[in-house]
Amino acid sequence: MNFFDSHCHLFREYYSSLEEVFQNAKAASVGRYIVSGCNHQSNREVMTLLSNASCYGVIGIHPEEASENQEKALIYLEEHIQDTKILGIGEIGLDYHYTKENKELQKELFEAQLRIAEKYHVPVIIHSREATADTIEILKRYQVKGIIHSFTGSLETAKIYIEMGYKLGINGVVTFKNSHLKEILPFIFPSIVLETDSPYLTPHPYRGQQNQPKNIYLIASFIAETLKIDISQVEKVTNDNLYAIFDKLS
Repeated sequence: MNFFDSHCHLFREYYSSLEEVFQNAKAASVGRYIVSGCNHQSNREVMTLLSNASCYGVIGIHPEEASENQEKALIYLEEHIQDTKILGIGEIGLDYHYTKENKELQKELFEAQLRIAEKYHVPVIIHSREATADTIEILKRYQVKGIIHSFTGSLETAKIYIEMGYKLGINGVVTFKNSHLKEILPFIFPSIVLETDSPYLTPHPYRGQQNQPKNIYLIASFIAETLKIDISQVEKVTNDNLYAIFDKLS
């Protein structure tokens, strides 16, 4: 088996040895990674990881950065969005959990990046927290496809995103005891991709520890057990969905 971690932040500020991270992941049948940027600094670090044959990247500006001037970061984004191993724009979107006071700035930054995605026909990785209605309304204005990162919404919301052409990123949250995702998995399974969001959202029973891509296997195993299917089916469905979204994947 060869699983993808479709969303992780493998940056030096989090990990003292990326080689060890990669070795741990390979031992757990996780051999490919899509590293996600979230600001100008991390986007540049994504670029340095692409020499690793197993690493792909997405670059973007997270909504938490919306209050800062992002002109330089947007220029960099457009300059590099067509690079060979840059698969799309992310992680971008709206987050009203901590920063409700700058909603309009978030929307402006979100739409600026969606315009670039539409211009270059690249997928987007969407962060949406306590902002579902606005996220959906804005996405409907653009001819883009992509992944709803760390999806934790309702079945009704899932259906809307799926009908719009999006896949749903499922990570360690699905293993949490208070997560409702287990109940809707049978309905959304054909449209999911696997992600860790490392170093965050470590799955049970290691919740609270630093997350790593190796834990994709734990997430896939949990999904297989929940749905009573073979783990190889989880691998096939989730990998096929990534290939459907990202034209540059090889």
